[in-house]
Amino acid sequence: MGSRQDLVAAAAKVMREQGYAHATTKAIAQAAGYSEALLYKHFRDKTALFLAVLSEELPALGATAERLTRHAADASLEQNLTELAGTALEFYRASFPISVSIFSSRDLLRTHRAALGTGHGPGQPILLVETYLRAEAALGRIPARTDLAAAARLLLGACFQQAFLDSFEDTDSGNAVAARLAKTLIAGLR
Repeated sequence: MGSRQDLVAAAAKVMREQGYAHATTKAIAQAAGYSEALLYKHFRDKTALFLAVLSEELPALGATAERLTRHAADASLEQNLTELAGTALEFYRASFPISVSIFSSRDLLRTHRAALGTGHGPGQPILLVETYLRAEAALGRIPARTDLAAAARLLLGACFQQAFLDSFEDTDSGNAVAARLAKTLIAGLR
């Protein structure tokens, strides 16, 4: 039987080149060297394959946030936020070429939104970062009065915007921007 990892890697490649909307399961299967029928033995549809690409082929934003939540005390607030911002920048940079085409049609967006179900949409990273910030607040490194949901949105929104600019300009802003975002957020929290 064909390799699931081969199919996910091929999907990432085809989706990066053609975008989600134009990447067909047939083209993905061919790129992996397998039949489309075999693809459907591993994935129920293209959305399931897209979710696998997001979680297995792109920088692990969710895993980073979850690890920092469990081990927040192992590093300073600034170090943790810099790592989190750096991973968010990498994740958004890598996901833009894949997911931007979902917004090319209201029907496609509506269909994709329905197929994702709850807990898998673009709001999920905000919840993960908010949970991490709650761990920092429990350590006393973020004031108790802080609106943690807003702070998560500020950090990820800035990362999303920078990744959009990097994608548009075909550049990589690097970790210096992640460090600046972390420092600025910390200054605003105090």
